[in-house]
Amino acid sequence: MYVAVKGGETAIARSWDLLAAARRGDQDVPELSIAQIRQQMRLAVARVMQEGSLYDEELAALALKQASGDSMEAVFLLRAFRTTLPRFGQSLPLDTAAMRVRRRVSGTFKDVPGGQILGPTADYTQRLLDFSLMDATDKMELEQTDAPLPDALPGVLQLLDQEGLIEADQPPPGDPEPTDLTREPLMFPASRPARLQNLARGDEGWLLGLAYSTQRGYAESHPFAGEIRMGEVSVMVCPEELGFEIDIGEITLTECQMINQFAGSKTAPPQFTRGYGLSFGEAERKAMAMALVDRSLRAEELGEAAHAPAQQAEFVLYHSDNVEASGFVQHLKLPHYVDFQAELALIRQLRAAADQEKADD
Repeated sequence: MYVAVKGGETAIARSWDLLAAARRGDQDVPELSIAQIRQQMRLAVARVMQEGSLYDEELAALALKQASGDSMEAVFLLRAFRTTLPRFGQSLPLDTAAMRVRRRVSGTFKDVPGGQILGPTADYTQRLLDFSLMDATDKMELEQTDAPLPDALPGVLQLLDQEGLIEADQPPPGDPEPTDLTREPLMFPASRPARLQNLARGDEGWLLGLAYSTQRGYAESHPFAGEIRMGEVSVMVCPEELGFEIDIGEITLTECQMINQFAGSKTAPPQFTRGYGLSFGEAERKAMAMALVDRSLRAEELGEAAHAPAQQAEFVLYHSDNVEASGFVQHLKLPHYVDFQAELALIRQLRAAADQEKADD
């Protein structure tokens, strides 16, 4: 038995060497640097930060490199590292209204305060392979405008809020401290802050599928993209020893405010309702999917019937974590020899009993 264990350990060690060699690839090809991954694969880096619950572009790029581009494995690595970090305090609520916007679009109003700002997006490309990218390109020079963007742009949904046509966006009096799902287990019924926290680090593919289902009729939802904005937001903290707020830096965020029809119920008048999404980095698809699922999970509190999968909080939230889901699926690769032998013996016994019963007939 000990020889087998020792042999297994040796095989595992050699598998690490093979993994490192496969990650490095052809030795004649220049190795990817962390700076290259961080700068040129920013969307992949953003996804790892979102689902890894840690805003650190350099570490997310390192995790992607170590995982050979497997974003789910990179998320696992980043979360594992996150658990080793001390917590010095909490930041104050982010003021996304003061975002230094690089992109801001609305699908509900053509003319919005500050205008539509397309920014960096592939929305208007033809999705044709650009073979010029096969070769390294020279340094790009962007054309500069004489009219820079304002420091802050007003929210588009304020236009509806001024007429009282959309539900209020203010927290209720005595709003409790939100649950920290990285330290406390998910409990039901889950509050909206807990749900949003879960969705913010949930698997993008899972949320995208659920969001798609709501648009196909599995939640009776008809959404409008009220506003999608992306840019830099200041992170503020208020240390007890200082007693005043200080700015510790900026992070890039994508925010989505989704508008949904609502015919009214016993608990709320006819009005537009909100779905909210917020993601690290440039991540419109994730923020939009999150906003759609957030609204679908509010069905019961708004007095609507909750019958679709995307409206079932336990189903949505329990299965949104890609690290847990991956572990549960991939553990099937591990040895299950004893379990299978027991199942094999049972099947043989049942087969023999069935054959005997058939012979007796």
